[in-house]
Order: sequence, then structure tokens, then C-alpha cells
Amino acid sequence: MPPAVSIQNLSKAFTLGQTQQGFVNMTDSLRRAARASLSRLNRWLKPSAADRNQYWALKDVSFDVNPGEVVGVIGRNGAGKSTLLKVLSRVTVPTSGRIEVRGRMGSMLEVNAGFHPELTGRENVFLAGSILGMRRREILAKFDQIVEFSEIGQHLDTPVKRYSSGQYVRLAFAVTAYLEPEVLIVDEVLAVGDATFQRRCIDRMADLARQGRTILFVTHNMQLVPQLCQRAVYLEKGAVKAIGPAAEVTQAYMDRLLEDSRVGDLRDKPRTGDGRAQFVRAGVIDPAGRPLSVFTTGDDLIVHLEVEAKEPLPDLTMAVVLTSLHGARVISGWSREDGFSTALTPGPHVFECRFKNVCVRPGHTFLVNLWMATATGTLVDAVDHAIVMDAISDERYAHLSTSQDHGMVYFDHAWKRIS
Repeated sequence: MPPAVSIQNLSKAFTLGQTQQGFVNMTDSLRRAARASLSRLNRWLKPSAADRNQYWALKDVSFDVNPGEVVGVIGRNGAGKSTLLKVLSRVTVPTSGRIEVRGRMGSMLEVNAGFHPELTGRENVFLAGSILGMRRREILAKFDQIVEFSEIGQHLDTPVKRYSSGQYVRLAFAVTAYLEPEVLIVDEVLAVGDATFQRRCIDRMADLARQGRTILFVTHNMQLVPQLCQRAVYLEKGAVKAIGPAAEVTQAYMDRLLEDSRVGDLRDKPRTGDGRAQFVRAGVIDPAGRPLSVFTTGDDLIVHLEVEAKEPLPDLTMAVVLTSLHGARVISGWSREDGFSTALTPGPHVFECRFKNVCVRPGHTFLVNLWMATATGTLVDAVDHAIVMDAISDERYAHLSTSQDHGMVYFDHAWKRIS
């Protein structure tokens, strides 16, 4: 049986500072193809400054996905995961390579993509179905299930531009999943929904997989990949680092995270953002300022940050986010919530973020992720897995279980008998 999705030597380059466009009309597409061919010939004859400014989001990616297979796409931010799904979904065109998709394809990418904002939820359901090539009676047969799953019944005839992000995602997923394309592509937009909604989405994807649908999805939830997927693709710097059984590839990815995260210097770390300022070093320290190699449960967690700015950034927000090895967020500290100014002038800066009495259960390993953005939401720098830290116990918490089943964080609590 031929594969449902076949990707052969797929590459995608972006020219820094240039606006990328998706698919347009046939005439413009032909013109663009001709210009691209001429540009490739000129680059072959004489490399230009534009070539030196090229960023390869994907480089020679090749793999097949079999009918009825669920494949997770994993990797750090900036590894090329979302670009891969956008190319597969025909949101953007590849620079080179070939893609074959057999069967009707549905995709769910950015939260704000896929619906016409001026149309109502009801109208967008029928629009999405018609784009998939479905007849009206086919859409009507699924309509009640879509409305029930999305839980937006009373807002069904409201323009979707007035929906909250949660309402938008619920409807978008319901439309994508219940119109039942043969190939389903899902980026990690499900993180917008609450835990109950995410569980329902996962259950729905599992149902579709049992029905023989093919699913590719991006996730940072490393626990979910072995549970839902037969195989995983691990991307690093736009290339396939590993592909194979989901549990093995996930473990290889987490091992790499641990290896890379034990270094305090962040200059060579994978990152995203416009680079006007960057985190250059980070570490966990004790109250005297000495670096720690392990963290003791119940102590204050002090994250030491060194930042270098290339230009003035007067209104900036920084965040320190702790996650589990599997990607679950545990706690976070945001400068704006604390009313703390992180305005930067050109040059080096040093900050500390202190979490008081952090009770990560002993025996757990946690990751520290760093983030900074402007007041308008423009991402300046983000480094995932900047620090890795193992939690240990002293005599205060020696009685705590280290079982993974007991959760990652401990809170003091008391029991009493009522009757």
C-alpha cells in the first residue's frame, strides 16, 4: 500500500527581513516560479548577499507516513516543526523537494488561521467543509457533532472574530476532526484549551486513528507521544535527527535536552526571537550567589540571568518557566505580574528571579525555560531548556515519596477525621 504522506528531500529557506507569502492565483504562482528558477540560476553562478541572509527552516527532510499511522513531530522551538506542517498544509511553498498526500487533508495550525473572521461559526463550518470538497448533505450529517464537541451552541451565529481563543480553537478542532479528512495535520494549538478540552481532543484523535485516519501532529508533551503515536520524527535545526518508534525517539530527544541543558552558557543554544537582546548565561544559585548543581526541595529557587541588549528596549517583559521533562508547565514567574521593570539599555544586564519555598518532589528533574518580549507581544528572545536541575531532599522532606505517580510538586497539607 502506498504511503498516505510522502516527503522527499524537502527544504524551505527564508530570507531574513523578507515577507513570506502563501499560495496565490495561478498567474502569480507561475510568475513566482519563473523568478525563483532565475534566482536559483543566479545564485549558482554567483552567490549574493541575499544567500548569506538565508535561513533554512527545513533542510533535506525525507520520510513517509503510512495510512492509519499517527506520527508525532518533536523538537525544540525553531527546529522546523511548524514550518514542516505549513508546507504540508500548503500554507507556504517549499524551496525544493517533493510532497505527495493521498486523500483529503485537513489541517489545524495557528489559532487565528483557517476561518473567515467576518463569517459566523455556522458559516465557517460550511465553508471549511466545501474547501475539503464535501457536499452540503455530508456537512449537515456531521454538523450536530461539531456543535456538541465545540460547545459554542449559543454563539454559533456570532462572527468568529468575536470568539475567545478557547472558543475559536474548540470550533476549529471540531470542524477539522469531525469532517474526517483522510490525513489530519495538527500543530500544537491545543495548548490554548483547558485540560478537559485537551483530553477530549486526544481521545478524538485516538478514535480517528482507530478508524484508519492518518495523523501528523506537533507537540511538546513528551508523555503523549508514546501513548498516541506509533512513530515520531525528531527535528533539529531543520533536519531529521531521528525517526522511529515513538518511545525510542522521545527518549533520545529528552536525553539530548538533558545533555545540552547542563551548560550555563546560552550563546550557542537554539532560540527564537528577533535577537535585539539575548539571554547569554543562566544558572540556579544559592542565597550567597554560589552556583548549584542540584536543588533542595523546600528552598528558594533563585534563577540567575545574564542578558545582553543590542539596542534600547524600554518596555520589556521577562519570564522564567519551570517545566517537567515531559513538557508540563509547573510554575512560572513573569516580571510584568510582579510590577518589575526589565527595561534594557544597550550592553550587559544581570537579573535574578526568586521563587519562594519551591517544593518540587525529590527525585524529579525539572527544566528552566526563558522568555522575553515587548509590550506589543513581539518575541525578542526565548530559550527552551536553558537549565536542567535535579531535585533532592534534606531532613525536612526525607519522608516524601519520589514516585512519579505522586505528582511533581508537594504542598504542605493536613488530614483530619470528621466522623
